[in-house]
Amino acid sequence: MNMIEKILAKASGKKEVGPGNIVVANVDRMVLHDLSSNLVSKVFENEMSDGTIFDPDRIAFVFDHTFSPPSQADADVLTEARRFAAKYGIRNVFDSGSGSIHHVIIESGLWAPGDVIIGCDSHTTVYGALGVFSTGVGNNSMAALGYAHGKAWFRVPETIQVRLHGPPPAGTAPRDVAQYLEGFLGEDSAVYRAVEYAGPFIENLSIEDRMLFPLMAIDLGAKAGYINPDEKTAAYANKYSRKKHFELFKNDPGVQYAKVIDVDLAQLEPQVACPPTVGNVKPIGQAVGIEIQLAEIGGSTGGRLGDIRVLAQALQGKTVHPNVRLQVVPVTRGVYLAALREGLLETIVEAGGIIFPPSAGSNQAVNMGAMSEQEAMISTQARNFPGRNGHPKARHYLASAATVAASALAGRITDPREDARQNT
Repeated sequence: MNMIEKILAKASGKKEVGPGNIVVANVDRMVLHDLSSNLVSKVFENEMSDGTIFDPDRIAFVFDHTFSPPSQADADVLTEARRFAAKYGIRNVFDSGSGSIHHVIIESGLWAPGDVIIGCDSHTTVYGALGVFSTGVGNNSMAALGYAHGKAWFRVPETIQVRLHGPPPAGTAPRDVAQYLEGFLGEDSAVYRAVEYAGPFIENLSIEDRMLFPLMAIDLGAKAGYINPDEKTAAYANKYSRKKHFELFKNDPGVQYAKVIDVDLAQLEPQVACPPTVGNVKPIGQAVGIEIQLAEIGGSTGGRLGDIRVLAQALQGKTVHPNVRLQVVPVTRGVYLAALREGLLETIVEAGGIIFPPSAGSNQAVNMGAMSEQEAMISTQARNFPGRNGHPKARHYLASAATVAASALAGRITDPREDARQNT
């Protein structure tokens, strides 16, 4: 069995499971942001009269979208979520300004290798980088099975292995590789399958960079993404997880895959996901020169300390282009504090950047980042669907922190390698 099959077997009380089997598994953690927690709470209270929460300590709320309610209706959403949590004894509530949902859960240690984690956010697949089986579920499933019984049902997915060989050339970041795979493999290429990311390139990455790959697996249609755990996984868990005793499930030797795909990264350039979807990925040269009005470091695939360091280094002694609004959104309070202590935020503000509270950033433009019809943005966000950030004709490009930084300085999409060459 592979990692996912072993976790689901244990969680469902079975000795062995395989692709296609239906299991009802015990769930270790249920994670919801402010918008989804409100919807699930309504299902639970309105459609499950006299319902009780099986174990409120397994549930966590993170208020990352409406971090500063712009209207009474938005404020009511947060008020209702707080009321529900108090009524049912949910203590893991991370209020506005805590950060982006999954990064808050990871930083807070509410996970461990071998866990089953479900969420009403599609990017719940991110925990697959940590030796966890994790996936998104619907509101009704979360309320009826998760809240009420601490369980979820799954059809065990078959698995595709993607082996990445490198290293890529200098100037090509892990974000570029993860983004390239969205276009190379194709959106909906792994519907209800698991995607295992493997190979020398993955093995050499930090855990923080590994997270990009399972997180973005959802836009391949995958039920889950994961990386076979190793000593880096164990060390990261020992440092961050609240559980001090956990089981590291690893693939059995000779595990079988539905398909194995080898990808050579030796010539890979920086990549840009162009409108209208994350799968419309092009080499940087095909996007260079497009004017932008907004640039952002933030979101579930950005706003990490490493991203902020890359930005600050690029901005040192320079000024953001006068036609660009540069938005910087630390992914958690911990990242915010670290960036503050390192002096990174000072460099960014002096260059003309704007610092926002730790949150989901411009994701869905709930609090920030809305664009008019004529505007274009480049960001480290995870998605760029029409209308996601304001007017449906506004354009949203996705790229690495280095590409966002170079573009913010130039006022147009810019190859970060060119900017680096000019500084050598």
